[in-house]
Amino acid sequence: MSRQNYLFTSESVSEGHPDKVCDRISDEIVDLVYREAKKSGMDPWKVRVACETLATTNRVVIAGEVRVPDSLLKKDKQGHILNDASGHALINPTKFRAAARKAIKAIGYEQDGFHWKTVKIDVLLHGQSPDIGQGVDNAADRQGEEGAGDQGIMFGYACRETPDLMPAPVYYSHKILELLAAARHKGEGDVGQLGPDAKSQVTVRYENGQATEATQIVLSTQHLDESWDSTKVRQVVEPYIHEALDGLKIADDCNWYINPTGKFVVGGPDGDTGLTGRKIIVDTYGGAALHGGGAFSGKDTTKVDRSAAYAARYLAKNVVAADLADRCTIQLAYAIGVAQPLSVYVDLHGTGKVKEARMEEVLRQVMDLSPTGIRQHLDLNKPIYARTSAYGHFGRKPGRDGSFSWEKTDLVKALKQAVSN
Repeated sequence: MSRQNYLFTSESVSEGHPDKVCDRISDEIVDLVYREAKKSGMDPWKVRVACETLATTNRVVIAGEVRVPDSLLKKDKQGHILNDASGHALINPTKFRAAARKAIKAIGYEQDGFHWKTVKIDVLLHGQSPDIGQGVDNAADRQGEEGAGDQGIMFGYACRETPDLMPAPVYYSHKILELLAAARHKGEGDVGQLGPDAKSQVTVRYENGQATEATQIVLSTQHLDESWDSTKVRQVVEPYIHEALDGLKIADDCNWYINPTGKFVVGGPDGDTGLTGRKIIVDTYGGAALHGGGAFSGKDTTKVDRSAAYAARYLAKNVVAADLADRCTIQLAYAIGVAQPLSVYVDLHGTGKVKEARMEEVLRQVMDLSPTGIRQHLDLNKPIYARTSAYGHFGRKPGRDGSFSWEKTDLVKALKQAVSN
């Protein structure tokens, strides 16, 4: 039996954290390619993006490989596609730079060391390797559907600790930063003097397996007024922390660590280099569940690092929502160019009303877990990914634009029927 009484801690980082700036830019590139594909008449199923971003003082580097619509190719005056020495079609950098600047501006960076207007942006994207492409595309000829874009293992998780069926520590860590960011963008009082870069951390006490109270709260946030100290920052942020933790008691002897090092004026990529994909635990379950190791941002959904992780969360959430378990972990495993998962594993942590082996059979029945099946079921071939780049890919509200479709609980009825047969 798992432990029933313990402390567990998770962290979150804001949209202005250097790594999250990079995740945002990479996902803006994904969205841009999907939008341009739709405008140009390119089949969105043929979009391929694997975009990595680096950000540091006054510099952004965007690299990776893409298969893009005609509108994003660089051409000469006669309309011929220009190529580099390796034969790859050159990507028109103008729209990619514009997307990056728009993202940086939306986050709120207008400081000397990192400003959306003046930052230098290098675009080093090139065409996708045909060897990788054929592994995905040719599988359709052999199997009737596209193969996985890479090998790997992906995990999904859900539990009853919060309304969105997420672990409490990461759920509340995200919520603190989301509320502060919303207030900062609105310019609410002194919160308008906070900078974009911030980190939070919440320690939760569990008693009899239930999240009961926060025992430690950590927040470090950038501030633009150099005269502020830790005391002033706490005065500004504490009301928002109390609002964020509505639903979870703050212990009477809770330890607060607000800007514990003192001043935090220079932040973002000017203070620390950022890279895409370095916050995978923040992006998922805060360490309360397993992780396969693959990042999400910057990737189209033939990459099962992204799409299968979404599918695993979707299935796990629906299992819990269907009252078939109080906790659910699902693992999916894939091989490049092979459509169906090599294995499906379920762990209900001793809380299940159905045997795990039976649940593994049922999951394959209620959802096609090939990349094609996942993309169709969750409707993933659209520009919905920039919003995922901060405050977690899971535990979010499904949007009218189709974003966070993997957070729906529309599979509950099918699961209940399948397990009863």
